[in-house]
Amino acid sequence: TCSVDRLLILWKLTTQCRAYRFEGHAEALTSVDFSPDGQVLASASHDHTVRLWIPCIHGESSVLKGHTASVRSVSFSHDGCSVVSASNDKLIKVWSVSYQRLLFTLFQHTGWVRCAKFSPDGRLIASCSEDKSVIIWDTRNKICVNSFSDYEGFATFVDFNPSGTCIASAGSNNTVKLWDIRTNKLLQHFKVHRAGVNCISFHPSGNYLITASTDGTLKILDLLGERLIYTLHGHKGPVLCVAFSKGGEKFASGGMDTQVLLWKTNFDTLDYEDVLKHNFRRTHIDDPPHILDIYPRSPHLHDENLNSVEVS
Repeated sequence: TCSVDRLLILWKLTTQCRAYRFEGHAEALTSVDFSPDGQVLASASHDHTVRLWIPCIHGESSVLKGHTASVRSVSFSHDGCSVVSASNDKLIKVWSVSYQRLLFTLFQHTGWVRCAKFSPDGRLIASCSEDKSVIIWDTRNKICVNSFSDYEGFATFVDFNPSGTCIASAGSNNTVKLWDIRTNKLLQHFKVHRAGVNCISFHPSGNYLITASTDGTLKILDLLGERLIYTLHGHKGPVLCVAFSKGGEKFASGGMDTQVLLWKTNFDTLDYEDVLKHNFRRTHIDDPPHILDIYPRSPHLHDENLNSVEVS
């Protein structure tokens, strides 16, 4: 976990719960991410730097310098070889983990970049900015291959679903949107929060999405049934972040109340077989080609009336 107290804390979630406190950043931390193999931690801070840590008792770190403003987000690629960072300097930077150096910079956003994430196969990066756009980048050609605009607010967080076919964005306008990046369609549009959504996390199955909001709640969305199934109260004040564990049996949330809450999922209480049977046709279709196999294509408009699902 990371906090505005400038500390990175590594928690051991066994019965003998122990925590290691890492110090090094000069200002508030904004984001933290484990490498897929758990051997490295990356953190981002308002001090304009990204740090790579070896998560052991000594807490050694190396500093990646290159941004000229607060770094808002840091995230590993799924092979653990690269880290992507997003910053208030309107840039996205990709770093080599083993060589600890800058690989390349992506620039097209005209506002503060809030979040950037790799796709599961590493071919794409999704980013969102206060310029009200979500951009999909090709990591090989370093170009923008797609962009989605949201005229009602800006996306605060963005991530790929586990299969890499969709992106979900959390909005400052209280909404969560799911886009199919192969067809450019808005698939689902959830209006379930009463304040801005700060973070989202996909269940490893891809069938559930959990959201964290300034309204003080966490909500779990059933993406197959296109409905809200749980609202969770526990934090006193805005919930800033949420993440599922690797296997999806737990999730953790962090809030403005300085609390980190660890939750156990209970999706097994739903008759999941029935859900799958009901949605069999939609979950067993041939995958359309990958976005990079079919572009370039004609421009598309996002302000036309697309089919969306609204959940109240």
